[in-house]
Amino acid sequence: MRILLVEDDTILGAAVRDHIVADSHSVDWVTRLDAAGDHLDSAAYDLILLDMMLPDGHGLGFLRKLRMKGCATPVVILTALDQISDRIQGLNAGADDYMIKPFDLSELSARLNAVARRYSGNPNPLIEFGDLQVDLAARTVVRAGRLVDLTAREWALFEAFVQRPGQVLSKTQLEERLYAFGAEVESNTIEVHVSRLRKKLGHSIVDTVRGIGYRLGSAR
Repeated sequence: MRILLVEDDTILGAAVRDHIVADSHSVDWVTRLDAAGDHLDSAAYDLILLDMMLPDGHGLGFLRKLRMKGCATPVVILTALDQISDRIQGLNAGADDYMIKPFDLSELSARLNAVARRYSGNPNPLIEFGDLQVDLAARTVVRAGRLVDLTAREWALFEAFVQRPGQVLSKTQLEERLYAFGAEVESNTIEVHVSRLRKKLGHSIVDTVRGIGYRLGSAR
């Protein structure tokens, strides 16, 4: 996933960013709501992690404006506001989940994956796909009874296809899944990773749609 982290606490923000990157996601971290708005205008995100008390405003108003504009990107609130009334306000404003600081980073990972699965139409983390058994929660793939060793970027790419079966993803969309905003990307990066996925999971696992991009193929 490509995640936008909106958090002004530099210690917590760095810890969350590093943990999410270790989970094979791409993260853009900003500390202000105006910067968050700029990022959302210029890039597509799979999920937003949103603090409530930011230097230039309250995250609740920002969230309401996003939903009023029709933005359906899932949002998980991260906040020290722990009253039931605060949680109700956050969920009613359009949040998909609400986590109270301090929180365990492993729980954060689990909640992010659960929200992503709901939006992708796969609430069950276990998927049977031809001779592949995919566990989206554990981030593992078993092929014909053997565990397949995927690198972090190979998994991120494969997960993008699994979460959008039948949808053609452009090279730019796939690059955004792998790299943070402004990162330098080599021209053949996606081709290289697609080739490696085919070798490990079967040649037909990814279909090339000439001139457009790639989509999930069949596992055989």
